[in-house]
Amino acid sequence: MNKSINLPQKLMLLGSGELGKEFVIAAQRLGNYVIAVDRYANAPAMQVADCFEVISMLSADDLEAVVMKHQPDFIIPEIEAIRTEKLAEFEQRGITVIPTADATNYTMNRDRIRELAHQELGIRTAKYGYATTLDEFVAVSDIIGFPNVVKPVMSSSGKGQSVVKDQSEVETAWNYAIANSRGDTQKVIIEEFINFEIEITLLTIKQWNAPTIYCEPIGHRQARGDYQESWQPAEISPEKIAESQAIAKKITDALGGAGIFGVEFFITQDEVIFSELSPRPHDTGMVTLISQNLNEFELHLRAILGLPIPNIDLLAPSASAVILAAEKSDSIAFTGVADALSESDVDIRLFGKPSAHPYRRMGVALAKGLNVQTAREKATRVASKIKLV
Repeated sequence: MNKSINLPQKLMLLGSGELGKEFVIAAQRLGNYVIAVDRYANAPAMQVADCFEVISMLSADDLEAVVMKHQPDFIIPEIEAIRTEKLAEFEQRGITVIPTADATNYTMNRDRIRELAHQELGIRTAKYGYATTLDEFVAVSDIIGFPNVVKPVMSSSGKGQSVVKDQSEVETAWNYAIANSRGDTQKVIIEEFINFEIEITLLTIKQWNAPTIYCEPIGHRQARGDYQESWQPAEISPEKIAESQAIAKKITDALGGAGIFGVEFFITQDEVIFSELSPRPHDTGMVTLISQNLNEFELHLRAILGLPIPNIDLLAPSASAVILAAEKSDSIAFTGVADALSESDVDIRLFGKPSAHPYRRMGVALAKGLNVQTAREKATRVASKIKLV
């Protein structure tokens, strides 16, 4: 890409959740035109985009129709369940796919990115195997051993993931994984359980015409396979930070293109172990909405458009905590917002999702503190004050 790009650009966002919403806001602050696309109407990013389209994301014909209609300069996937082979066609026609069509195809499925890392690049990962039937799952679990972790090869935000403690839990885990799988594949990955000290996300910014750069590592805690809180900076040694950066650069160099990558690692007492990668802003990176001078969405935009990123500054130890729905509802309203915002150095984001179900992420609380612990406590306290009514 040329070092100089004129604004505005026309950006098509495939997937329009809460991460997409923040990206649209960042894009429009620089005057860009954004088309938000998703499988349902009134998705969060649609509420702030210039226009929107509702399509089947797995339909090549639907994708072709919206691209022909809008003629975007950039196509920016935000979710996994997309007909990725169609993106290669768009790229051949001169539309820039972020990070690239090939990279998107690799990272939409856990099996392909795992094999790239482990088999082609020689990167340390958890031991793993695949299953497409319950019987295969039983056999692979015996080989990997217990406890193990099972995930659909295609899902988002940890949906369908569970820890399997023994053979009696295998069938339940299989059914849960398949029920939460996205796309048109019935396949799961079974991984050895890593006894890690901390799980981190390293936001890695790959640029067209400048070196790869990194945010301070982000620690996070999961439950039910989904992130519950994140904090920055994660307390790991400079040596392990350097090692995680080297691994992140190796794998993002292999994928190519430009944009932000959320690269996840298990940090043990002795090792840095690659876990997963998302070629887009990461849910745990929502902490950067309060922690950094440039948040992950602004960094993604600048990298995509080839704009300079002179510095990334951590403003203060910070944390995020999710605001979850407790029950199913199609009428969304919140209470406790004023109380939540009464503390200093806090903020919230309410995503504007049109419906709720148990454990659905409806918003996030953000907080700065004197240290990571006080920031985490404050973010959790703020999130607990906000209730869906």
